[in-house]
Amino acid sequence: MSSNPESAMLPTYRRMPVAFERGEGMRLFDGDGKSYLDFYSGIGVMCLGHSHPTLVNALKNQAEKLWHVSNLYQIPEGERLAARLADVTFADYVFFTNSGAESIECAIKMVRKYHNDKGDKGKYRMVTMASAFHGRTLAGIAAAGQEKLTKGFEPLPDGFDVVPFGDLDAVKAAIGPNTGAIMVETVQGEGGIRPLPVETLRALRQICDDHGLLLVFDEIQCGMGRTGKLFAYEWADITPDIVTCAKGIGGGFPMGACLATKEAASGMTAGTHGTTYGGNPLAMAVGNAVLDEMLKPGFLDHVQEMSSLLLGRLGALQQRYPDMIAEVRGTGLMVGIRTPDIEPRLAVPDLVSRGLCAAPAGENVIRMLPPLILTETDIDDAMEILDKAFADWQSNGAPTG
Repeated sequence: MSSNPESAMLPTYRRMPVAFERGEGMRLFDGDGKSYLDFYSGIGVMCLGHSHPTLVNALKNQAEKLWHVSNLYQIPEGERLAARLADVTFADYVFFTNSGAESIECAIKMVRKYHNDKGDKGKYRMVTMASAFHGRTLAGIAAAGQEKLTKGFEPLPDGFDVVPFGDLDAVKAAIGPNTGAIMVETVQGEGGIRPLPVETLRALRQICDDHGLLLVFDEIQCGMGRTGKLFAYEWADITPDIVTCAKGIGGGFPMGACLATKEAASGMTAGTHGTTYGGNPLAMAVGNAVLDEMLKPGFLDHVQEMSSLLLGRLGALQQRYPDMIAEVRGTGLMVGIRTPDIEPRLAVPDLVSRGLCAAPAGENVIRMLPPLILTETDIDDAMEILDKAFADWQSNGAPTG
């Protein structure tokens, strides 16, 4: 019998006192039928909203045929999804995973195997940037280097040199004879919705070319249409060597992927890596359905249009509450409100109680990752809730902890 009278769940989350029973489009509904506007989409996962008919049909149809086999056998829908992703990206190869953390692990192994097979066994280190989030595995938290992630889990795996965010001089200074790659989030999510400027991304590509390094972009949160292009690196018009993705790629079904050029993946031969569930028929059916929707004419244009509208409306909100909102930032439908004197971990539950789902992020940021299908009406509804919340906080005191 559990010693915890409240729950047998491992207490690693501070859960809010709300449970959702169903979802439809942009909305979630609790057991009492109360409606919540979802501007978080399960950490950017529900890219097409809740219960999207295309995804529901794909999952139902596949579930009636075949759920799981093994990667020892051919999986035609996986072959199809990999080929489609390769056709619309830089990649030659795709490895399917169950999560973003596994995609990061694949990328790290790929970098090390690449240099090992080139005769540079010592080139195993990766330069990463502060405030990053690369998943919760030991390698992932070591790559991020944040004390809040690493404390108590030492000793950490070796091989990561963390430099200040966006500091190109620090990147260059960190490169040594054992450096094999640079790995950065194209847009930091957990770190506070911080995009790397396109000039910085281009400079990183040049640095890697100059030093014989692989360039790895972590697009687990910012990829799959989130910034208005299929992947955020496209805004810089450069070619990475490896890109990790997850979250939106499955539209709510747990899956991820590691995309790579033929050169970067040259060491990943039969037997060097594997997965039990990754790329199974259920996941591949849903993944193809998500891509069907994202590649429809006008889909990404809509994301860009809604992004401009949302950022504009948030900018107007900042003008109304300049003493409370220091900055509105982000790209695409990955936006944040920086509130230096408000504790987001307290403000967000208040917003949820008002019917708006958001989340906290680094640097006192209220983070919003709405489904990519949102409309102007959804933005209007969200702004009404935010305006009322900031007005109340201004009058009655902001949540500061």
